Amino acid sequence: MSDSDTLNDFTAETATPPRIVVLISGSGSNLQALIEAQSHDRLGGEIAAVISNVPDAYGLKRARDAGIDAVALPHREYDNREAYDGALIKVIERHEPDLVVLAGFMRILSPRFVQRFIGRVLNLHPSLLPAYQGLDTHARVLADGVANHGCSVHFVTEELDSGPVVIQAALDVTEDDTPATLKAKVHAREHLILPIAVNWFLQGRLRYAGQSVTMDGTPLPAHGMRLSHADAAEELDEDDQAE
Repeated sequence: MSDSDTLNDFTAETATPPRIVVLISGSGSNLQALIEAQSHDRLGGEIAAVISNVPDAYGLKRARDAGIDAVALPHREYDNREAYDGALIKVIERHEPDLVVLAGFMRILSPRFVQRFIGRVLNLHPSLLPAYQGLDTHARVLADGVANHGCSVHFVTEELDSGPVVIQAALDVTEDDTPATLKAKVHAREHLILPIAVNWFLQGRLRYAGQSVTMDGTPLPAHGMRLSHADAAEELDEDDQAE
C-alpha cells in the first residue's frame, strides 16, 4: 500500500470542545451572557448543561431556548446539604465538564462538593473581593459610603467568597446611586467579565494554584486582573455619569 493510500484512508478525529456546566438559581442573565459569547465563538467551549436548584427558574428556559440540556434539581427535595450536593455531583459528572460555573447559584456548597471539583469551579460575586463578602453587598457599600464597588470572578474554595480572584470590574459609586442602580451597573460588569474568565480557563491560560492564580504561568495579584471604572464603562458604552 502506498503512502497516499494510507493517508486517504485516514480520517482525523474532530476535536471535542471543552464542556461547561452552569449552576443557577434565578433569571440567568449571566448564563445568557455565556450563551451569547458561545454563539459568537468567544467562550472557548460549549455549555453542556444548566442546572438549577429552583425548578421554575427563568434561566432554565434560557437554556432550553438555546438548545442546552436544562435540569431542575430542587434542593427542597433533599434532607440536608450533604444529600443535595451528593445528587448535584452525580448530575454534573454525567455531563463530564471541564469547568463548573456558578452564575447566580444561591447555595453554600459543602466541602465535599468543593473538593470534588477544586480548581474547576468559578463563581461571580457582586463586590470587589475581599471586600463585602456575603449578601446585600450593594446596600452595605452605600451604608459605608465607599467610593468604589464592582464585581469579581473567583475560584471556589471551602471558605465562602474567599477563593483566589481571577478578574474584577470596578465601578465608581455616585451620590445618586441606590441599591437598585448599583445592582444594574454591577450586573452589566458581571456579564462582561464572566465570559472572559471562562475563556481564559478553557484556553488553558488560567490555572488554579491553591491560594493564588496564574495567568500564562505568571501569578496574578490578589485582586486578579482588574478593569477600571473607565475601562469597563467604555466596553459597556455607558454614559459618563459625571457629565
